[in-house]
Amino acid sequence: MPRYFLEIAYDGTPYHGWQIQPRVNTVQLEIENALTKLNSGNRIPTIGCGRTDTGVHARQFFLHFDIEKLPCDEEMFIFKLNRILPHSIGVYRLLEVNPKAHARFDANSRTYEYHIHYLKNPFLDNRSWNLWSPLDLDAMNIAAAHLLNHRDFAAFQKSGGNANTSICTVMKAEWVGDDERLMFTIKANRFLRNMVRAIVGTLVEVGKGRMSPDEFNAIIASLKRTEAGESVPADGLFLTNVTYPYLRDQLR
Repeated sequence: MPRYFLEIAYDGTPYHGWQIQPRVNTVQLEIENALTKLNSGNRIPTIGCGRTDTGVHARQFFLHFDIEKLPCDEEMFIFKLNRILPHSIGVYRLLEVNPKAHARFDANSRTYEYHIHYLKNPFLDNRSWNLWSPLDLDAMNIAAAHLLNHRDFAAFQKSGGNANTSICTVMKAEWVGDDERLMFTIKANRFLRNMVRAIVGTLVEVGKGRMSPDEFNAIIASLKRTEAGESVPADGLFLTNVTYPYLRDQLR
């Protein structure tokens, strides 16, 4: 059966994450409901490239689904999906792929951004974490560089997580910013549940002077979640890029 990748973006504010859950609205539920309408009421299951948590946003997210025949051409299919879906979800590309291609397992990198702002700004509500105290950007970057030298990130895994392994390869971890806003970018082949928010929360402790970069490095090596800082709020977190070895032009 033909398989398709769908590239979407979404505002995570109104959703309890990507994955379908009982009695709550999720991005996956909205997507599958829209696909079902286009498929004459026949349910189309989907598989996403990840499982973003409640309130987390995505500028680029891929999912796959199987269908015998599209009800219309690809351009019209995207148009109709966008008409059905709420304003908080946008569809951008439909790509026919190998029937064995997998949106989650074939992704070879994912990139996240976390946004912080100092001054209260109503236009950044649910898009950035309002933190009143200034942070030491240089110290946080020194600490963040240690992430590239480790492979086991159990110290930043959500307690009770059921991942088969806590091994990840971090390719980039960097802060940029000015007197008003900060942005942390992290790229890895995979992420553990809650990993990015726990890393940012611990780096903020470094930025506040409560922890040294060397102590941050020791926390990674400890493999103990209890040693790391608290997780930061979800609303400043964005999934921004997902790459596959067989897709070109992956950035819009």
